[in-house]
Amino acid sequence: MIHPELLEILCCPETRQPVRVAPEALVESVNRAIRDGSLGVPAGGEGAGVLDGGLVREDGKFLYPVRNGIPIMLIEERIAVPAPEGDGGGSAEDVEEDGDAGHHPVETGAGA
Repeated sequence: MIHPELLEILCCPETRQPVRVAPEALVESVNRAIRDGSLGVPAGGEGAGVLDGGLVREDGKFLYPVRNGIPIMLIEERIAVPAPEGDGGGSAEDVEEDGDAGHHPVETGAGA
């Protein structure tokens, strides 16, 4: 569990948006996708992929992993959160506006 005082000061390193604790169902879904290979393994390598929890950016687009109780607030470790079904994934204008065009489900480095 992330201490509430720490959660108050954490933010997305890219946009400075606040983050909130990810719902357990989202973390389970991401872990399933990591295990079945559909998300790939983050930069930490084998075994580093499974999450203890996560912090979701305020706009809901990215999840920052929590491993061994430590939030990993690195842009290259963030995981794109799929749009809810039936949402259509937003418009091209939304993507261009926030600079997220071309991001992959798991960004694993500066060249991603």
